[in-house]
Order: sequence, then structure tokens, then C-alpha cells
Amino acid sequence: MKRILSLITVTLLVTSAVQAQPAKRRVATPEKTEQAAKSAATGTDRASLMFPTSTAMPDDVVWKRDIYRQLDLTKDKNAPMYYPVEPMGRQVNLFTYLFRLILTGRVNAYTYKLDGNESFDEKDKLAVKDMLERYGIYYEEQGGKLTVADSDVPSAEATRYYIKESIYMDQRTGTFTTKVTALCPILMRGADEFSSEATPYPLFWVKYDDVAPWLAKLPMMASNLNNVTNMTADDFFAMNRYEGKIYKTNNMQGKVLQNYCETDSDMVAEQTRIEKQISDFEKNVWGNGFLPDTTKKDSLDVEMQADEKKPSRGLLFGRNRKKSSDTSTASARSTASAAAKKEKDTSSASSAPRVSARRQRR
Repeated sequence: MKRILSLITVTLLVTSAVQAQPAKRRVATPEKTEQAAKSAATGTDRASLMFPTSTAMPDDVVWKRDIYRQLDLTKDKNAPMYYPVEPMGRQVNLFTYLFRLILTGRVNAYTYKLDGNESFDEKDKLAVKDMLERYGIYYEEQGGKLTVADSDVPSAEATRYYIKESIYMDQRTGTFTTKVTALCPILMRGADEFSSEATPYPLFWVKYDDVAPWLAKLPMMASNLNNVTNMTADDFFAMNRYEGKIYKTNNMQGKVLQNYCETDSDMVAEQTRIEKQISDFEKNVWGNGFLPDTTKKDSLDVEMQADEKKPSRGLLFGRNRKKSSDTSTASARSTASAAAKKEKDTSSASSAPRVSARRQRR
């Protein structure tokens, strides 16, 4: 009997010990392993998801215009993209940052075509090794992995950029937005004692939405007076802090400005005309063209009242002067008419008050 009781006790203890053990950890299935490898290959990781970017442009906007600008990084407004030329601790310039992202496979780069149009199709992806060999960038390859030293990154020669902007009117939110959609760094080479002008070499296109989560982690100096006021590269482009000249617009013939502008003055005039078209459209959206007639009438009334307060030309130059008697008579008449008008206004105010409502514009 004792043996049976002891056997039952041992069985209960073993059962309770087994139940107290933690559950077995989940084993990674081949499907999950393949999905993780695919995410790592495409550059989709937790870091890129932690930095949300601006809202994507809707496909059904009522008005949109795509323009291309050339940014000169030697200009003061574009200097935050260029300095520091060589990495200083954790501070790097925009080209070095983009170059590292492409070299490590976190961001895809796309081939720059001869016509200058960007294409983000799978067939147009850039082979990084071919780019390094084409432009003479020294690299080392170990186990299929490409490495480039900081001193070999041609960041000092990347003094220009091509950017593509989409300026659109969103009817849902009633906003007029300028959004950067693509970036292209340009190497300027060939300037020496025999040639004063450098030759531009556009390297590749990158889709801005692909690099925006990474640019949100890149600090930039925002002021020469206060070096503590830093901003991110994504803020720099989202707030349109750069300055560049238009060299192309999306048109039905696919022409750049240089194709139909014969002289430099024609080029400047065409750039000014395009800028004015865009600004005029924004002014017409929010200006008097879309306000009711009452608002226009009120603005005209204000202008007429201001004109009445101005002295006439005759008084300024001593013409049409009246005698003192005429002046006193006129003042007496005006005083009497003012009293009568005040009486009339008091009686009308007691009967039916007049209410005037005006819209306020920003």
C-alpha cells in the first residue's frame, strides 16, 4: 500500500514539474526566414518604418505640373547639402549619405538615361559595380560585398543636383503643395588649367519616397548664425529650402528649355515665365478671382475712401482757392448736413439696424 502511495506521489510530482516548464519557443519556419531575407534585401527594416514621411500625392488631383530644377551647391541656400565635404564624426553630406545607402543595398538607384527622364522600373535598376567602374571610383570586393573608403567617395565633385518637383492642387484638403519626387547627384569633372568649365556627369536617379525615411535621420545645419539649429534633410526638401533654376518641364513634345531657347536671355525669360505661371495659378486659386462680388465691392469701397482723403491737385499747387466767406458758408452747410445726417442715422438705427459682414482673406 505504501509503495502504491509513493508511486502516485512521484507521478504527481513529475506531472507538475512538466507542466511548470515554459512553452517551447516558436521555431522560425522557412517561409518566415525567406520573408525576413526579402525585407533585408529591399532595405525595409525597422529604422525606415520609424520615421514617417509626408503624405503621398493623390492620383486624382485636379491640377499638377512637373518641373525639373538644377541645384548649384555652391550657392548659400544649397550649402547644407554639400558640407561637410568629408565626413566629420557622424556628420556627412547628402551625396556621401546616398552613396552609402546605395552601396549597402538599402536604397535602389536607377540609371540616368540620355533623354534625362527618370524611370523607376525594375529593368532600369542600376548595377552599383558598373557605376563604380564607369566613373573610376576605387572599391574593394570581398565575398561579393563592395566597400569604398571615405577618402574614395567623390563627394567633393558632387556640386550639383537635378531634382524633380510635382506642384499640385489637392481638392480634398484644399492645399497647394510642392513635393520633391526624385533626386539625381551630378559629378563635375574636367576643370583644369586647359579647361575652365567642368563637365557634368549625372550619376543616377533615386526615388524620393524611397530615401525619405533615411533622410529624416540625416541632420543638416540650418543657419550660419546659430550652429545648434539643425534640421533634417527631409525637412530641408519638404519645406523647399533649396534654390534652383528650371531646365525642363513635362510637356507634350518632351523638350528641355535649351531645345527652344536660342540665347541665354531667352532661357532666363522662359524660366521667369514658368515661375510666374505657377505663382499666378496659386494667386488665382486664393485671390479675388474666386471670391464673391460683395468682397470685391468692399475692396473697391476702401480704395475710393482712401482716394477721397487725398488732397486734390488744385489745392497742392494753389489753384481754385475760395474766398474766406465762401469757406465759412461751405463749413456751415457741411455742419448742418452732418447734423441732419446724424439725426437720420439715429432714427434708422432705432428702427432697423444695418449689419455688414465681410469675409476675411489670408
